[in-house]
Amino acid sequence: MRQTRKSQLALGEARIEDIKLDHKSRDDIPAVLLGLQHLYSHKQTRDKLFSLLEEHILPGTNRNVGRPGMELWRVLVMGVLKQGLGCDFDRLHELVNQHRTVREFLGHGAFSQGDTYELQTIIDNVYLLTPELLSEIGRLVVESGHAVARKKPGEPLRGRCDSFVVETDVHYPTDVNLLWDAMRCLLRELGHAAKKSNIEGMDVGP
Repeated sequence: MRQTRKSQLALGEARIEDIKLDHKSRDDIPAVLLGLQHLYSHKQTRDKLFSLLEEHILPGTNRNVGRPGMELWRVLVMGVLKQGLGCDFDRLHELVNQHRTVREFLGHGAFSQGDTYELQTIIDNVYLLTPELLSEIGRLVVESGHAVARKKPGEPLRGRCDSFVVETDVHYPTDVNLLWDAMRCLLRELGHAAKKSNIEGMDVGP
């Protein structure tokens, strides 16, 4: 028996839409959670998302019998965090048990500090998110992104990015330096050619 998302909030639990995130943070966790919050906050998108989860994870399942299973929303949050952060299950295990904001997204309030997840439970549930399901969710995310950007179907997207300087070993191209580089490369190539032709006295090593 699984639920996609419980309808009644527990005491001390926050609505997903109301969870405060630091929009100025440059860490990767708030960025992933912000995307999840956007998907959840829009009812039409959320309904499509939950329909996908139920279709792929709960096909023909009777929700009224059997032992309780992890909510599909929690499974999705864990899976998206693992994929978005590129982390292993050990880091994910630490996040879902110790990271306050992540636990809020999982539906744990101030009075549910004792509710923790075993590592194997996380692994078993995250593996329910098949590549096919993740592909469908990805398409839904793209459609939602187009709506945010106010793009029409088929209209190209344009993005911007910042570049930054990385220290590297590049010398100033004076005439002497350029001549040195040319001679160094010439001698190296001559040595390789001599080695292939079995000409002695011009070996440049391996």
